[in-house]
Amino acid sequence: MLRLAVRVHRRQAELVLAELLELAPSGVEEVDVSADVVEYAVYGAPGELPALPALKAAAGGAYVDVSTEEIADDWADRWRSFHRPLVIGDRLTVRPPWEPPSATALDVVIDPGQAFGTGAHATTRLCLELMLDTAAAGSFVDLGCGSGVLAIVAAKLGWPAVTALDYDKAATVATRENAHRNRVELEVVDFDLRYEQVPDADLVAANVLAAPLVGWAASQRRLAPRLILSGLLASEADRVAAAFAQRGRHEHARRVLGEWAALALRGE
Repeated sequence: MLRLAVRVHRRQAELVLAELLELAPSGVEEVDVSADVVEYAVYGAPGELPALPALKAAAGGAYVDVSTEEIADDWADRWRSFHRPLVIGDRLTVRPPWEPPSATALDVVIDPGQAFGTGAHATTRLCLELMLDTAAAGSFVDLGCGSGVLAIVAAKLGWPAVTALDYDKAATVATRENAHRNRVELEVVDFDLRYEQVPDADLVAANVLAAPLVGWAASQRRLAPRLILSGLLASEADRVAAAFAQRGRHEHARRVLGEWAALALRGE
């Protein structure tokens, strides 16, 4: 296993992170090196990681320091220790299967596999916080489901009809497996937001990047009356909110955690 790390000055970090997420949409590790420098890292087998020239080009003119190191044989154990439970008050725990059950009202078990997390990333947490403050009524769509965290939590919250969508077949496979693990029923569909119409729903939660969200707003395809949008850098939230406001979906709530943000939007 290889670890590819990119170090960048903090003032340019958002630019580099946004470009890295295009190359590694399943997520990156973030490490604070110093007050002025942040490091982003991706993991993979030899031949699976983006080429170094591509990463340098993706940095958008920002100065970056790129390095690669081989991970020790105990990576599997270290990888497990990296995935810790996400706990939101006394309402929800999302945990990997090797962690013990929780005492919160909802206990969700997510196996992160080798490509997806357990929901601990800030963007997922922000989505979940907004979902916990939303009444479960009607149909729910998880757009960009990854390992299925949002869809499974929606089903456990009582949404009567839940659909999970993702363009990555590994994601839809992981979502089906995790739904079975949590004994919930979901409709899981291979889906590409660039070309297909999001199914009609009362609420769509989309934890994807800003660019496809803005493209979705501009496409004039149908929008749900309620939306939860995440995967956004805090600096991008106003631009995304403005794009959807032009379609009659206005900001009702905003959550920010570190450099990430999530929006709850409602129709007029």
